[in-house]
Amino acid sequence: MSDTTLLEVDGLCAGYGRSQALFSVSLRAPVRGAIAVLGRNGAGKSTLLKALFGELMPMAGAIRLDGAAVETEPAERRVRRGLGYVPQEHAIFAKLTVRENLLLGAAGRSDRAGMDYVLDFFPKLAQRLPQTAGTLSGGERKMLAIARALLGRPRLLMLDEPTEGVWVGVIEEIAERLKQLAQEMAVILVEQHIELALDVAQHAYVMDRGHIALQGTAASVKGDPQLMHHLAP
Repeated sequence: MSDTTLLEVDGLCAGYGRSQALFSVSLRAPVRGAIAVLGRNGAGKSTLLKALFGELMPMAGAIRLDGAAVETEPAERRVRRGLGYVPQEHAIFAKLTVRENLLLGAAGRSDRAGMDYVLDFFPKLAQRLPQTAGTLSGGERKMLAIARALLGRPRLLMLDEPTEGVWVGVIEEIAERLKQLAQEMAVILVEQHIELALDVAQHAYVMDRGHIALQGTAASVKGDPQLMHHLAP
């Protein structure tokens, strides 16, 4: 285990019932910095995050977080080890207020410093605390979901399509926040906005039909002529 590597994944296979969706996937995430996971719809990106988080138990392979084997651990144990996850959908409680959502993210702790941090990080949320989360804009919902995850004090934060359904003017704001986060912790970013993802991340993995088809620095992947082949519908 390198002092600069937080997550190691080797030969990961996973799926749903008898349907296999991941085939011998291997990747690394640093202690600080972002990696992007790219691919067309159905390539296995969301399945990968679910397997890393513990929502799906792997069929084979190893997942090590800070040197500890976690592939058989339930999600709650992985959260306690510092893994955070913002899923593509259902990441907030729509009928609760913004404040109540954040308090749930803090898991009942009296975490004034953490609350101040996320409200400074996403100032729009500070103006929406009494508002019902279901009435927020798409961008504000994404910010709330990320803020909730940050209140769990993760060391590795996984984000599944954080700009999906977000107005273009807010996408840039979220991208800047992700760059800030990547200076403080490990980030795994699944994102359809390729330019954004490769701008935020230092390293990228491109998935195709459950396999890692291409990987390298963000700059090298961006310039690879095979990139668009693996992303085409």
